[in-house]
Amino acid sequence: MKPKILLIEDEEATRFGFTKYLSRSGYIVQEASCLSDAHKALLSQRFDAVLLDLNLPDGSGLEWIIEFRENYPDIPIIVITGFGDIPIAVDAMRRGADNFLTKPVNMQDLDIFLRKSLELGTLRRKNLTSQRLEKKDQIYFGESPAMKKVMNLAALAAKNDSPIILLGETGAGKGILARWLHDNSLCSSAPFVEVNCSNLRGDLLASELFGHARGSFTTAVQDKQGLIEVADGGTLFLDEISDMDIGVQAQFLKVIEEKHYRRVGEVKVRRSEFRLICATNRDLLEETHLGRFRKDLYFRINVLPIVIPSLRERQEDMPGLVSHLLRNLGAPDVKISSEAMQLLKTYPWPGNIRELRNVLERGLLLAYGQSLTLEHFSSLESQPVFMSHDKDMNNLENIEEAHIREAVRHFSGDTRKAAESLGISRATLYRKLKKFQQAPK
Repeated sequence: MKPKILLIEDEEATRFGFTKYLSRSGYIVQEASCLSDAHKALLSQRFDAVLLDLNLPDGSGLEWIIEFRENYPDIPIIVITGFGDIPIAVDAMRRGADNFLTKPVNMQDLDIFLRKSLELGTLRRKNLTSQRLEKKDQIYFGESPAMKKVMNLAALAAKNDSPIILLGETGAGKGILARWLHDNSLCSSAPFVEVNCSNLRGDLLASELFGHARGSFTTAVQDKQGLIEVADGGTLFLDEISDMDIGVQAQFLKVIEEKHYRRVGEVKVRRSEFRLICATNRDLLEETHLGRFRKDLYFRINVLPIVIPSLRERQEDMPGLVSHLLRNLGAPDVKISSEAMQLLKTYPWPGNIRELRNVLERGLLLAYGQSLTLEHFSSLESQPVFMSHDKDMNNLENIEEAHIREAVRHFSGDTRKAAESLGISRATLYRKLKKFQQAPK
């Protein structure tokens, strides 16, 4: 991934010389002739370092350094100044600049300074990430052998930039793990951009991802920045990628391979360097056989698959998960009876951790701050218990179907309430019900 440099210099000839040399040396250079242009560039993309001239037409670069350092504490700044302004350059370093060079600039010295500054930026990002992780509560993933295997893979994935695909049932924690991967990567100080592909279709998804030019369609009254552009330097998380339309899949494949894209209705080619994480609750290989997912895109994103087990596959994690979720719900001291915990362990949890959180939140409301007992989980007790000797219940899909249908019946066909009780979206509920109807009996 080529380092991206923001060059802030009002002299056109100087900008041309810097850009020509740095481009040949393997950098991507974005030019800005004033502080206003620099501000716009910083809002639209992520940079690895800044080259700053102090004397600019719309303000002092010296004053701007303080504002920049507050908003971008990890990005190194190299000041370019005249020989007679060395005291000012030293003052700039006191305000937050990392180094300075005097004009005329020796280009080889500039290259050396830049490389050292980029190393400094990497160290700062690691330090900021460590500080951020120390301040917030650690996520509890579990101690079961299945989850330890998942976290070993996740630790490996966080150290490189290869695409990752997270596989697992709805509510299993794919989004939480995606965020953990971002927070523990070198791009953690850059944006984490999440897109749910099941909520947007066709042109709407393309516009959201790539952006669009004014007038490209009826409601496009102004230019719009796409989320691919926002994710530059950071992480793009595509949840439910299996729901992405075939046409958008073809466009997105090109972005992954070339890092280039165009806004809808625009001819200008743009570039974005992002870390890709995908997630789905479907069998993508089967989707390719059915013609609903491109094989070339499947092979491109299936570099490092991580399968998150369902909650019913790791019952030994239940006590730890319950304690963690109760802390998040603001009730760390609330106790839970052994009978209630046993019920939570044996319940099939088709909505996984998301459903567990909803059930605990409802239980806390009923308990009024008292210990949680069986009576606070009466909605679970009313659900049918599936015994292994029932041949129809040996298949997990049959268990899921029976449980979902029971929830819909329980709420008299109200899909909104049924989806909330299951801890899944209404779109997911509709998709599962349609799948049950189409399945051979």
